[in-house]
Amino acid sequence: MISSAVEKQLKEWGLDARCVKDFKNVLAEFSDYAPQLVLLDISLPFFNGYYWCGEIRKVSGTPIIFISSASDNMNIIMAMNMGADDFIAKPFDMSVLTAKIQALLRRTYDYAQSVPVLEHRGALLNTGSGTLTYGGGVIELTKNEHRILLALMQSKGKTVSREKLMEKLWETDSFVDENTLTVNVNRLRKKLDAAGLDGFITTKFGEGYLIE
Repeated sequence: MISSAVEKQLKEWGLDARCVKDFKNVLAEFSDYAPQLVLLDISLPFFNGYYWCGEIRKVSGTPIIFISSASDNMNIIMAMNMGADDFIAKPFDMSVLTAKIQALLRRTYDYAQSVPVLEHRGALLNTGSGTLTYGGGVIELTKNEHRILLALMQSKGKTVSREKLMEKLWETDSFVDENTLTVNVNRLRKKLDAAGLDGFITTKFGEGYLIE
């Protein structure tokens, strides 16, 4: 009831808002919606707000405000230590919440550019830092591996030609030929397979590569 009321209030102020539907896969919904601010309660189904705050912080610096009736000093300190930007105690005034949201959005996006996160099969690629996270772990990528994965995830569902990928790698200082691309793709695949992401990249013979 509270989340629905907050969603309605924010939309009346001209903001786009969405409530989480699947509390087992909050990070996937976060990636799909790509919000510019997150409101979290501490008590949630399956995993608490601290857990999801930590998971979001692994891939994004998106502002997070905790809203909770558990507003003792220990919970406030815990939320801030997990990466929250503000804490609002229940019960709260809706106009105060709206003002805090607007202020935090201004502070964050007047001076910083939002960095999108791309998601596929639970793997999250931070396009700013070039890091890939999956299952709570970080998969280290080289610059070329990041460029290849970025191009494929940006065109998810479409085949990306080898020529297009070589153009992406050509932006580096090193010369890239057919063999160099093949070596980089194979190395990337081994890293993805080792992390449990088997078959993440599909080969379309004579065409290129695809993330389905």
